[in-house]
Amino acid sequence: MNKPVINIFSENIYTDWQVDEAKLIDIARQILNYYINTPEIYNKSCLYEQDYNTISFDILYCDGKKTHEINKEYRNKDYIADIITFAIFADEEPEFRFIFDEEINLGEIILGLDKIIESAKEKGKTKEEELCFLLSHGIMHLLGFDHQTEEDYNFMVSAQNNALKRIEDKNV
Repeated sequence: MNKPVINIFSENIYTDWQVDEAKLIDIARQILNYYINTPEIYNKSCLYEQDYNTISFDILYCDGKKTHEINKEYRNKDYIADIITFAIFADEEPEFRFIFDEEINLGEIILGLDKIIESAKEKGKTKEEELCFLLSHGIMHLLGFDHQTEEDYNFMVSAQNNALKRIEDKNV
């Protein structure tokens, strides 16, 4: 397979943290490239054995109030979230997955920046570190991974840590 074009669209509606969207799109692109070029991840992903030349997804940066609204309206969950993913491609049964003009739209990652800031403080991390970790987590979900078991959770976290370490090493 040729290296796919990766289109990532983002919007920040949270006014208290003006994230560097261009930088985060670049980081997200590097994370996705790592995942699709790592056979033990790619071969278990929703992209495996699909015919495409473009991958796209959206990122929305917002606040906890917005994630709470989305959780209630679309997921019947009554809480503020740091991250919500809508994996529209991965969540479809394989026979119903939609590829238009050789483009796969993986879905959307919604990040609650105020909750991420709060979590970062609790974990002793920078807000940027926590944001990148959750972004990498969301991309794993868009690829069809979940963490219903401890084994699945450990696989996801290991993949995320490896992707972020590789990006960090590359950008140092």
